[in-house]
Amino acid sequence: MISTDVRSQIGLSRCPCGGTHLPQDHWQAAEGMPHEPSELINDLVRMGLYKPEALELAKTLTELEMKEALLLRQIGGGSPERERFFQDLIQEAGGVDQVFSAAFGVNAKEFFSNTIRNSEFSRREFLKRITVAAALMGAASCSPQAKEPVGNQPPPTNSPTKLEKKDLTIGFIPITCATPIVMSEPLGFYSKYGLNVKVKKLASWAAVRDSAIAGELDAYHMLSPMPIAITLGLGSASFPIKLASIENINGQAITIAMKHKDTVKEAKDFKGFKIGVPFPFSMHNMLLRYYLAAGGLDPDKDVQISPVPPPDSVAKMSAGDLDAMLMPDPFNQRAVFEKIGFIHLLTKDLWNGHPCCAFAASQQWIDTNPNTFRAVNKAIVDAAAYANNPKNRPEIAKALIERKYLNQPLPVVEAVLTGKFEDGLGNTLDVPDRIGFDPYPWKSYAKWIASQMVRWDLMPKNKADYTKISQDIFLTDLSAELQKELGQTPPTTAEKTETLKYDTFDPKDPAAYVDAQIKKFKV
Repeated sequence: MISTDVRSQIGLSRCPCGGTHLPQDHWQAAEGMPHEPSELINDLVRMGLYKPEALELAKTLTELEMKEALLLRQIGGGSPERERFFQDLIQEAGGVDQVFSAAFGVNAKEFFSNTIRNSEFSRREFLKRITVAAALMGAASCSPQAKEPVGNQPPPTNSPTKLEKKDLTIGFIPITCATPIVMSEPLGFYSKYGLNVKVKKLASWAAVRDSAIAGELDAYHMLSPMPIAITLGLGSASFPIKLASIENINGQAITIAMKHKDTVKEAKDFKGFKIGVPFPFSMHNMLLRYYLAAGGLDPDKDVQISPVPPPDSVAKMSAGDLDAMLMPDPFNQRAVFEKIGFIHLLTKDLWNGHPCCAFAASQQWIDTNPNTFRAVNKAIVDAAAYANNPKNRPEIAKALIERKYLNQPLPVVEAVLTGKFEDGLGNTLDVPDRIGFDPYPWKSYAKWIASQMVRWDLMPKNKADYTKISQDIFLTDLSAELQKELGQTPPTTAEKTETLKYDTFDPKDPAAYVDAQIKKFKV
């Protein structure tokens, strides 16, 4: 039984469980809850189950931490020993998401992600209110011995300005595109600029988007089209995001299941395929469509393109759920390593020097932490230059393979970063620029991305103000300034003509480019 004092501390106005029960009793109780997630949340809030102060205590917890804390508190009965026991069971079950899926069935994700679609609360309000449940973690969250806010601590002696925050968490997807963001933790680039940064692995790009809108973490590894999409409210609520610097250029591939090795030679051979891309608003989706359309296929009719979280892609291909995929590395190379697929085409052969991923933060966070934002961006720009030197790649590969980072075999990551790799068809290739790390966010990148969003009906034409998008979202001038401070030599212009495999993009007239593509390729 939770004591009255503890209940008061953690923000509960009454105990949700009045006695000692077996775990299955709690699952039975869960089955009696409203089936519509929005009704459940609204009921809990209206019942006054939580004190308002709990919001402040819980707001820094991630959704996953909240779910696990809530589950452990309910089934642990207040006993630390029982909680540790059930925590071990959760790990054996494959994680807390799998446990909640068992409890809530198909509604589990809606319960924590899309609950307010039909309710009276806005999405942001919902995400704030749902974290009230995290107060069930216990009195530790409001301990008087908690650390002082890092924004009140003095900056390190090597920091020229006062940092608003020193302790940061940056979300990332475990792919080699995230190299500058991830390697900066173990190789000391963040600490060099007075920062204590922890990188946090997220499950999917949808999770990155939702976490950014909810303001759960400080900053994020994003696909370069995502800041445009989120800012304009394409596929989500509108929420201003800035693309601070590009993480990588090139570094992706089209990989095909081995069962097709004798039948697929070019784009037209993909007809009828199920193809995975990491996210609708990704360079992967746009480059795949570019390739297929130039080969005579309609990407919306002749193939089935589906979003697949990169960490799931190899398993899905192995299970026969994917015929092909255009994914970030190291998953293309991992498919070869596992003898599941072969590399059909590197994306550098579609557009050498194309952007892929980026470092991004919300406008709100940047406004609140301008000095910290500049420092962390500078650390990442510095790391990108280090990663771009081929001599440093073996060292970086060894840092990235750790379980908390990419969690991949060393030969797989080395093959991507060094460009010395097997293609799965018996060929050993040496492509030094398979992946590169150039942080400069060309505004012509933003305009090309926006043009393809229009082409493939991901953006309405009336939102396609190409100049405003590139000026407002891509922080090109800041990147150039930081590069100069680091002794690098950034470009002297903000945009350039982009040369792709099948055409040339003039950033002065993106609309004409789209019209010419449709006329030439009939789609």
